[in-house]
Amino acid sequence: MSAANSFLGLPSELADGNPTRMVIFGVAHGSAYPDQDSSGHETAADQIRAASQEDAPLIAHWDFDLGGPLFNGGPINCIDVGNIKTVMRDNEGNRQRIEAKTREILALSAVPILIGSDCSVTYPFLAAFETSGPVWVLQIDAHIDWRDEIEGERYGYSSSMRRASEMAHVVGMVQVGLRSVGSARKADVEAARGYGSHFVTAREIHAGGVAAALRAIPEDAQVVITLDCDSLDPSIMPGVAARTPGGLTYTQIIDLISGVAGKAKIAGFNLVEFYPPADIDGLSALTASRILVNAIGAVIRQI
Repeated sequence: MSAANSFLGLPSELADGNPTRMVIFGVAHGSAYPDQDSSGHETAADQIRAASQEDAPLIAHWDFDLGGPLFNGGPINCIDVGNIKTVMRDNEGNRQRIEAKTREILALSAVPILIGSDCSVTYPFLAAFETSGPVWVLQIDAHIDWRDEIEGERYGYSSSMRRASEMAHVVGMVQVGLRSVGSARKADVEAARGYGSHFVTAREIHAGGVAAALRAIPEDAQVVITLDCDSLDPSIMPGVAARTPGGLTYTQIIDLISGVAGKAKIAGFNLVEFYPPADIDGLSALTASRILVNAIGAVIRQI
């Protein structure tokens, strides 16, 4: 991928001797349901990259979200390697490719950052941490994604957190931003609570701030953050397939990210469920781009 088309104009590789700390890669498709057309997500990663271009010349400027320039006065140590190949409805093949790419990045002792597609890509992303765990999962989402299966598919976007709970290396989970209705039934909620997942509703965050979520994460834990764009309020993130009023604000999202980096370690980050056909005037792509900037900055600043 050329720097002109990459996120923030970042290179696809670094010069010898400069260690890679983070690797961004895009995904178009995960594990689709039998009648699902996931083509609406195909351009998500590239639209987020396009939205970042206005900030590309500014990465050495002061960023008031981060309290300093993006790379905090140090060298650029994040790369964007473009999109990996995925094929709509090649569910097993897509899972294998996503997991393999994530493992490849972890083998570099780098933090993988996945952008694009729906929540189904979170399963193979988390599966790759098997030899890098244990990890906690911070899911920022309107929904708990705890269905066991839908139409025989156990790895679709409504099942990602249930599948994560079955991984031995996932030792805890905090689910933040929950509100309204989704695919969950009573049995799904009971199963999630029985596992020990910590629920933090959007109303709790609005009332008491992000501390309600952060206090559940142990000090010095390795945390994989999975951010579903419908966790944000649709007034600032309209480009989602399931617009749900009462969502989190941009500031609450970046406070969650920086809060994790301040007490634990961000080991991985993915941003999913941006749905470009529903975006309005590029607002969602811009917001997603700024969230990614904050995630990169938080990783740079963590111990």
